[in-house]
Amino acid sequence: MRIDAAELEIVKSLYHSVAEEMGAALRRSAFSPNIKERRDYSCAVFDGKGRAVAMGDHMPVHLGSMPMSVAAAIEALPLGPGDIAMLNDPYAGGTHLPDITLVMPVFAEKTSTVGDRRYRRHPLFYVANRAHHSDIGGAQPASMGLSEEIYQEGFRIPPVLLARGGTIQRDVLALLLSNVRTPREREGDLTAQVAACRLGERRLLEVLGNTAFPKPRFTSKRCNNTPRA
Repeated sequence: MRIDAAELEIVKSLYHSVAEEMGAALRRSAFSPNIKERRDYSCAVFDGKGRAVAMGDHMPVHLGSMPMSVAAAIEALPLGPGDIAMLNDPYAGGTHLPDITLVMPVFAEKTSTVGDRRYRRHPLFYVANRAHHSDIGGAQPASMGLSEEIYQEGFRIPPVLLARGGTIQRDVLALLLSNVRTPREREGDLTAQVAACRLGERRLLEVLGNTAFPKPRFTSKRCNNTPRA
């Protein structure tokens, strides 16, 4: 099948811009210098099956393993509209415990013209971000000390719901904040990650509202400026 190179570039740039804008929002709204200044975070967009669609120009070590975290969240939790999964488990696609990943499904809105009922029952996309928190508990401050086992490193989080139906689960958040040395900063960074996910959701729905659905339709027509073989 022939693909219009110009159309492909436009589509690629659209989805890449969503991941980049998520990253910019996360950086601006985070509390810790670790995210705001060191820029130790990453954002990405995945399709409805959890396959990577676009990744921001962020941390390669995050982006290389993030698809496994997205797959672990999808497998472990029945994610609905407004839900956000949280995890940092290295055995579920994580890197080290200070890197907390959030995963959010993107559904078509009920009033949307971009899809029919089946696209409101199943996610169109997933958005995800990962950020390095400056402390996640454990034996030593910053959670980066020498350890003999993972339980010494810090608070290990399997896929759990940080938000359900658009509402932060205060009990889950309280459990995490009770196990770190800097709870106020951790809460600020986590809510920045939540905001980045919600921004990604809005931008994807805007993109879909202005393009063919469920994905851009490529044609075999050549661009006017494409030389013939």
